[in-house]
Amino acid sequence: MTDVLIGGAGPTGLVLACDLARRGAAVRIVDRSPVPPRTSRAKGPNARSLEILDDLGVAEEVLAAGSAPLPMLKYRDRLPVAETDPWADSAPTPDAPYDRGRLIAQWRLEEILRDRLAGYGVRVELGREVTGLAEGPGGQHVDVTFAEGRTERARYVVGCDGAHSSVRKLLGIGFEGATAEDQVMVCGDVDLADGALDRTRWHQWFDEDGAVMLCPIPGTRTGWWFQAGPERDGRGRPLAPTADGFRRLLARHTALPGRALTRAELLSTYRVNVRMADRFRAGRVFLAGDAAHVHAVAGGLGMNTGIQDAFNLGWKLGLVLAGHAGAELLDTYEEERLPVAARTLDLTSERLRATLEAIRRPGGGLDAAITSDTTGLGVGYGWSSLARGLSEDPRAGDGFPDAPDAEVRTARGGERPAPHPGGRAPDAPCVDAGTGARTRLHRVFAGPGTTVLGFGPGSAAALREVAAVYGDAGVRTCRVYAAHEDRAGSGPGAAVVDDGGHAAAAYGTKASDGTGTGTGTSTLVVVRPDHHLGLSARADDTRSVLAYLRRLHGGTRSAEGVAERFSGIGGRRP
Repeated sequence: MTDVLIGGAGPTGLVLACDLARRGAAVRIVDRSPVPPRTSRAKGPNARSLEILDDLGVAEEVLAAGSAPLPMLKYRDRLPVAETDPWADSAPTPDAPYDRGRLIAQWRLEEILRDRLAGYGVRVELGREVTGLAEGPGGQHVDVTFAEGRTERARYVVGCDGAHSSVRKLLGIGFEGATAEDQVMVCGDVDLADGALDRTRWHQWFDEDGAVMLCPIPGTRTGWWFQAGPERDGRGRPLAPTADGFRRLLARHTALPGRALTRAELLSTYRVNVRMADRFRAGRVFLAGDAAHVHAVAGGLGMNTGIQDAFNLGWKLGLVLAGHAGAELLDTYEEERLPVAARTLDLTSERLRATLEAIRRPGGGLDAAITSDTTGLGVGYGWSSLARGLSEDPRAGDGFPDAPDAEVRTARGGERPAPHPGGRAPDAPCVDAGTGARTRLHRVFAGPGTTVLGFGPGSAAALREVAAVYGDAGVRTCRVYAAHEDRAGSGPGAAVVDDGGHAAAAYGTKASDGTGTGTGTSTLVVVRPDHHLGLSARADDTRSVLAYLRRLHGGTRSAEGVAERFSGIGGRRP
């Protein structure tokens, strides 16, 4: 029997398939298209999606195939009036090495992900459309019927099949929202005559009677993304896009002749559509990506929100299928991602409003849609049941040492706020204690496991306990040494040296001693498989850490023995 059947082989479905395949799940992915679609729709992953692609092992290939976001050259009445680089003041930081997204054609990103998936022995089954779903006897599986009449069985089904999702419709899940019929754009991939425009700029012509936007497609010599306000008929209704129509728009708004456009394909009409599914789950069937939510294109969050849906769901399905976690863990997918989707609808609608206001003035452009929120790095799940009530000891509060629940916790040393439960786990440059090679915390986290970090000498015993109980159940440990610490007898698991103090600062474990060297607090940090913070606790509170791990990775005979040994003493070691 198939463990997970994924309907839809766009970026959302492919990321989910890759994540499940590397966990050893029996995954299949189908798509109604008879051939892989060659479309450039989304312009590329944002900073948070690059972190996910890095975890999946494809970020370097994506970076090589794409380009950095380009400065935007704005025109009015065919003349250049302003140039803006929205990322001019942005730079990588120790806790976020990807400070901006990457431009890459969607078809190229999908190609990279399909190749990665094929490395696990899984290939997209093309020309297959889901037409029926039925829960099997006892609710232990789903019977999936395809357009060709064949019925197959899967333990779980995930609909990643776009805004017109067949899976969502078969489930009878509502898709409430609105379509703005007056907010219309025509789009396509075009070729311009070689040298017609500078390919180091994203060109944007905004006039009172229309607009044309041309962004070079990375990896091509003459290919461009074309977006424009549509031509209209005598009654003001938008006309369907055509190659000749694109040439007329080009000649009307730019200084280029229409004949400079030599090819136009993948033509489409885009209307602002803001909708969200009533729920993201019905029994053993889930929705992700555009099947669950669609929103304004401003900010480029459509594909990225879907990728992040997939990364949230993949590890949870993996743990349940492996028999480590109970099925209730799957409830946290909707609990965590539905509020994110709702917030994304609001954010993109606001960014669209700001952009429409900006382009009324000469020099305004698409940079109005870009804010720190559109990087995805600030998305967290502080409301989640996986981020509260983490400790069985009522004295432990929310699990953060010496920090009131309602306050923003500031890292010792004052450099940055310490992460909250549910927040993105920061990255940090460090040194592999065994090899001396440069590495990063996100490389330590990479792969399908949960990670327990130990800061300070007092964490060593707890890390040994965690390794003994959960080392064979997908949990890895990593001791994070300060530069001045003695590293003799580091024990099981990985070990890194925080030679620049960036990890301690990011995780709020650095205490200033007034000399600039600092003395670290002994702390345990649980990082979920999706690189979000699960728990931070004092190093002597092993019980809280094991209790949290038990929610994700199940109980073992060793874990039960530890719980019994520490019962009645508040989880603190005697």
